[in-house]
Amino acid sequence: MSDVTVNNKTFIATLLLCLFLGGFGAHRFYLGRPGTAILMLILTLTCFGAVISGIWVIIDLIRICTGSLKPANGSNLTN
Repeated sequence: MSDVTVNNKTFIATLLLCLFLGGFGAHRFYLGRPGTAILMLILTLTCFGAVISGIWVIIDLIRICTGSLKPANGSNLTN
């Protein structure tokens, strides 16, 4: 067996999940980052935390578009 990790995470799926379900951390679950995804979900369910989560989603959208938010295994998103 080789140590090469196959990446099947796409840019468009990550972007759409962040746009429509970002407050619930769906894009982070998709990228294999369950810890921060659960934190986003919990924050969204609280009044003050929803503001923080909203700002976090905007930052994540920028990071997805610039390519700095990657899957947990460190690979790049595919087109």
